[in-house]
Amino acid sequence: MKNVIEIVNLKKSYGEIKAVDDVSFSVAEGAFFAFLGVNGAGKSTTISILCGDQPRDGGEVRVDGLDLDGNADEVRRRLGVVYQNCALDQPLSVRDNLKYRAALYGITGKAFEKRLAELTELFGLQDLLRRPVGKLSGGQRRRIDIARAVIHEPKILVLDEPTTGLDPQTRKTVWGVVEQLRKAQGLTVFLTTHYMEEAADADEVVILDAGKIKAQATPLELKNRYTGDFITFYDLTDDEARSLGMPYERVSGAVRVAVKNTGEATELVRNYPALFRDYEITKGKMDDVFLAVTGKKCGGEV
Repeated sequence: MKNVIEIVNLKKSYGEIKAVDDVSFSVAEGAFFAFLGVNGAGKSTTISILCGDQPRDGGEVRVDGLDLDGNADEVRRRLGVVYQNCALDQPLSVRDNLKYRAALYGITGKAFEKRLAELTELFGLQDLLRRPVGKLSGGQRRRIDIARAVIHEPKILVLDEPTTGLDPQTRKTVWGVVEQLRKAQGLTVFLTTHYMEEAADADEVVILDAGKIKAQATPLELKNRYTGDFITFYDLTDDEARSLGMPYERVSGAVRVAVKNTGEATELVRNYPALFRDYEITKGKMDDVFLAVTGKKCGGEV
């Protein structure tokens, strides 16, 4: 499969601080790629370099086969970027925001009207086009932010902390829009986030800490490598729990036991069938993976 992003030995320092320290990774065409780390890990610096917004100290950056050096404008045309802070002009209407953005890429007249109609249908903007952006909710503004980022039909959608500060329901809405885009246009999605579970459905995950890559794999591979499984029993007494001969904890009235993997859980089922009356087996979460890899919680240091 073709790689649309290739970063090799990327380096960027600010004085004594190594913001990006010899980072290398690639992103396959059409993939959902997640770049995870706490604030200050180097995620946004990497994005800024990728987009040509700031110089690097060393390394190579290629986008869709183009070397960033000497091709910065062409690279930018292949990228659509949604930053953490809203990039829209608050007093202007949604339509005008999209119109002026499209004009920067030479999309005007009938070509703009055609693209606007496509995005209006895709994002459900029918009732929003004439409204000032400043009058919209946070979730609505995020939808417009994403529409603005893809107005020129880029090959790669870069989402830099796109849901920070949004409530869970609005975050869900935003991700519904992104998934719609992936299906409709085959976009490659490059996400940076410190919300670990936003990466649970990614094709590949890179965990960055203090400017260095600490782990890189699929979410399932990371969970299998860095966390175990959990068995939750819903009708077990303490005496029955102790009979398993394993540490356990009470969670909302249930009993939870940590096991190394599904194989160990299966062995317990075989050895104690009478105890498995009402239960479920779940894998660790991406938060557990991140803590195991970095020694930090997603909100900061332990």
